[in-house]
Amino acid sequence: MNANTSQKLEALAPDGVPVNVYIWDMDETLILLRSLLNGTYAESFNGSKDVKRGVEIGEMWEKHILKICDDCFFYEQVEDCNEPFIDSLREYDDGKDLSSYDFKQDEFSSPTDDLNKRKLAYRHRAVAERYEKGLARIVDSGTVSVLDELYEVTDGYTDRKGLLGAVFKWNKSKLSGYTHSSDFRGTHTKPCEVPAFRLDTFLRHENVYSSIDVGKLQCFKWIKERYHHPKFRFCAIGDGWEECAAAQTMQWPFVKIDLQPDSSYRFPGVTPKTVSYYFAAVYGNSDTDTNKE
Repeated sequence: MNANTSQKLEALAPDGVPVNVYIWDMDETLILLRSLLNGTYAESFNGSKDVKRGVEIGEMWEKHILKICDDCFFYEQVEDCNEPFIDSLREYDDGKDLSSYDFKQDEFSSPTDDLNKRKLAYRHRAVAERYEKGLARIVDSGTVSVLDELYEVTDGYTDRKGLLGAVFKWNKSKLSGYTHSSDFRGTHTKPCEVPAFRLDTFLRHENVYSSIDVGKLQCFKWIKERYHHPKFRFCAIGDGWEECAAAQTMQWPFVKIDLQPDSSYRFPGVTPKTVSYYFAAVYGNSDTDTNKE
């Protein structure tokens, strides 16, 4: 870690107060999509949820997400290029002005050589810029209205009112975010999924990871390297065994999220105060409620 990076980390942790970095699982924790598509979300309610309606909602999300990915995020071109994070090819980006660059005519192919890695790095840079602009500035107003309506329908169906308010409380410092891709889609749907589900306010593009090829443990290691400083502490939050095992390997607290309707571990029911006990068990008693992502 160079001196400049160390100074930046010191600035994020004033007065010696520990800073908590939360690594969120995306699928089936913050975003419900896979369980809508396969009906398992509705089935867990033992008949009180319309399974067919849930599948329809999931299919509408999938249709809109894939269209936006194709139109704005080069999905057809990069579908098989499962890089683990958007800046993974930064060393190949020569900073070329892309304002008039023709992505359709540059003969991009599988990035097995430096030239195509540079072309993929250009696409990553364009994706990052579009992500930071937000969907409202890169798609038409009609699409935004459709997504807003679908979001409200989904929020009502899944009883997740207040989710963004809960996430906001957990994301004050915006230090790092972690998400992984679903097994049924390519990793490059993430730049669309995050803003479509209104999470781009909390997760910058460089804080979104995909574990589909490299595994969650490797992603956790990369995140720790970014904040390699004694004042930073880490906590993983998710619903699956892989992030649990990775957190145990890293010796981090792990907060289990359970989608079952009667579970005490449903999100956003799990509060920062509850999580403070997980921190205390691993790091010892301290002020874990004042510095949150």
